Amino acid sequence: MRPLLISGARPNFMKIAPLYRGMQGRPEFDPLLVHTGQHFDRAMSGEFFDVLELPTPDVHLGIGPGSQAWQIAEVIKRLEPVLVDTRPDVAVVVGDVSSTLAASIAAATLDVPVAHVEAGLRSFDWTMPEERNRVLTDRLSSYLFTPSADGDENLLAEGIDRDRIHMVGNVMIDSLEWMLPRLNPAGVQESFGVAGLPYGLVTLHRPSNVDSSAVLAGIVAALGEVAAELPLLFPVHPRTAQRLETFGLASHAPGLRALPPTSYDQFVALLAGARLVLTDSGGIQEEATALGVPCLTLRDNTERPITISCGGNELVGSDPERIVAAAQRRLRSSAAAPTRPPLWDGKAAGRILDVLAR
Repeated sequence: MRPLLISGARPNFMKIAPLYRGMQGRPEFDPLLVHTGQHFDRAMSGEFFDVLELPTPDVHLGIGPGSQAWQIAEVIKRLEPVLVDTRPDVAVVVGDVSSTLAASIAAATLDVPVAHVEAGLRSFDWTMPEERNRVLTDRLSSYLFTPSADGDENLLAEGIDRDRIHMVGNVMIDSLEWMLPRLNPAGVQESFGVAGLPYGLVTLHRPSNVDSSAVLAGIVAALGEVAAELPLLFPVHPRTAQRLETFGLASHAPGLRALPPTSYDQFVALLAGARLVLTDSGGIQEEATALGVPCLTLRDNTERPITISCGGNELVGSDPERIVAAAQRRLRSSAAAPTRPPLWDGKAAGRILDVLAR
């Protein structure tokens, strides 16, 4: 079987890596690795391939920066001849970025079956580009691999045939489990000046949080209050760095230590030792839950409600008072660590490959 493994953005690489490694160990698979280039700089792309021990992609589409519509159109245009030339048996797409939807459209148009890893997640917020991407990708997919039972329920409610749905667990946790024994957490924490000290982590990149000066100023002010009690490390996404500079907010929270984007291994090492993480990322909600780190999600909804029901995650939106109150409550809480959802055991990729092999 020749699968085309397609990724394009930082959150994709951690999901593709366990699948690629698993296929390398099984003679029935002959995978081709495709990088669309949606994330194009080394900090957001190349370093992740190195850390995850992924080879140079067989195909690099070289998309680069552009609007969402432009990127989707370019991926479709540039991927079509690759699909025609390689004649894959299945196109494997992951997550919910623009490359995911574009690759699904290109494959489905040429009657190549699509396998969607991380299917069925829903925020029910159509203002999110990711929600549109994942819903449309699911409609185009022949194989829908869900990370948790709520994904199955969402797909069934939308009329998807049960035979196409496979709950396999979370491939993000596969990468997490693979990475943990390869880390030197104490060394990483020492290099960032927090060895032996309590600290928190912040990530922020969603347009709803960073594209409005008023919203971003409120979040920065709230983070400053939290940082007065717990030092916060803040690896700054390129988009967020640009907005902080444009809005004159770069130095408004002295206790908030801005860092360049970290590599995956550095971030996992920092997350594993954090007292608290504040984020608007989907994947970090999952990683924090698996690691038992309290998570405050700076959004009003999440497509990963399993992280809330397991006790690790809390939605706090972008209201400064709510953020500060939730952080202070979490820091003073002695609640038990969250439980891991079923099948978040580091073996999801194997279950996916078993289905494809059958």
